[in-house]
Amino acid sequence: MTQIIENFAEISAKYDAALVDLWGCLHNGVKPFAAAVSALETFRDKGGVVFLLTNSPRPSTSVYQQLDQIGVARDLYKGCASSGDAARTALASGAYGHNVFALGPERDLTFYEGIDVNRVPLNQAEGIVCTGLFDDTTETPDDYRAIFLEAKNNGLKMLCANPDVMVDRGDKRIYCAGALGQAYTEMGGEVHYFGKPHPPIYDLAYQHLIDISGREIAPKKIIGIGDGIYTDIQGAIGENIDSLFITGGLAAEATATDGQPDAGALKQFLAKAQLTPTYSMGHLR
Repeated sequence: MTQIIENFAEISAKYDAALVDLWGCLHNGVKPFAAAVSALETFRDKGGVVFLLTNSPRPSTSVYQQLDQIGVARDLYKGCASSGDAARTALASGAYGHNVFALGPERDLTFYEGIDVNRVPLNQAEGIVCTGLFDDTTETPDDYRAIFLEAKNNGLKMLCANPDVMVDRGDKRIYCAGALGQAYTEMGGEVHYFGKPHPPIYDLAYQHLIDISGREIAPKKIIGIGDGIYTDIQGAIGENIDSLFITGGLAAEATATDGQPDAGALKQFLAKAQLTPTYSMGHLR
């Protein structure tokens, strides 16, 4: 059973590095969580490496800019790896063709910068690149059934640059690229994912940690922190590193989190997910 803790400081001395999720853990898409920032500052000041690991479909350079805009200071963390970074490498390999159908909002167009591909209409595409919904404020995956039917009939593979199904933007829950990936799979399409919980993004993170610290950090000295049970926690378990589940994000209702999760509700939630994080707490602090 997971251990419910009150503060990250209770366990942080065990670790040399923390792989920290963003949405629902460090910020809500609008502003940073002050308690989370404070907890990570303390870890940093005691010699810990704070490294951000996000399923954002944007390259990490754009993630840095977004964090600047919402007020997360760059001296809080040593670096960042995004699912966009891992997915861009795959796209550049040519595995999805030279002509791709770009599925996602205009704000994600930085994903394609510097990659030799053409964005074309669906009927001319050799593959699909999904960074999100065209309009995540109004649309749902059901709005894409006609697109996916045509794509499946044309045998197009989908590169999904963000495995997250949903995130909370402020006080509103919105669909992400992972929801479209699920929908395409259910219709018989082929989908490849490049963020958490899949290995490519962790491979990037480990290389960054070596560059930052000048040495390889043992898995037992790394902890993954996040609010996504099937992304952050499943990914950490798959990588054989410890995990800290932030229950007050996506799973707040299911875990009856009010400051801290209800122990009984958390047990039921984890049993259904068939995943056991090393630690759990309501909010990072």
